[in-house]
Amino acid sequence: MDRVFLLSPAHTGGLRAGLLMRPGADFELARKVRAGTASLGEIFTFCSGLYFRGKMAYATRFGQPLVITAGRGLLPAETRISLNELREFAAVPVESDEPRFTAPLRASVQVLARRRCEVVLLGSIATGKYVDTLLPLLGERLLFPADFVGRGDMSRGGLMLRCAADGGELAYIPVSGAVRKGTRPAKLPP
Repeated sequence: MDRVFLLSPAHTGGLRAGLLMRPGADFELARKVRAGTASLGEIFTFCSGLYFRGKMAYATRFGQPLVITAGRGLLPAETRISLNELREFAAVPVESDEPRFTAPLRASVQVLARRRCEVVLLGSIATGKYVDTLLPLLGERLLFPADFVGRGDMSRGGLMLRCAADGGELAYIPVSGAVRKGTRPAKLPP
């Protein structure tokens, strides 16, 4: 069975996104954003660093990555994004009670739910901002890595980078009925 990974979005209102949107920014990725040739994966990796880079590497290695976006639902990581689209993402809060976020996400997930595939969320399950929309549509098919419970973003990013490099896939469990918050596991060895 095919496996699709849903990558939670990077914060597009932060300092790094501001660097990309700054008029006159003259580094390669900023030029690509202005030209509309930068991919969603490149932009979000830049905006969030280790965590999104880990998600991208892991999802690419073990299945199909789809990025959860603010206002456009699910998009392939290779989707080209313009400066205007990046600004649109930054204007939409990623919250479970924000219809500009949840309505497009719901529409995308309804299409995805018709496919015969496993769906793995590579993002926080501790809050409802993704789960509240995804779980009613995917039910038992919505999975997440069991090793994510209790880990922070940086630890999850490092774990996924290591797994992608060594080829060891994580174990997945259904979000439905799972313990979504737990004690912090031991730090990853250097």
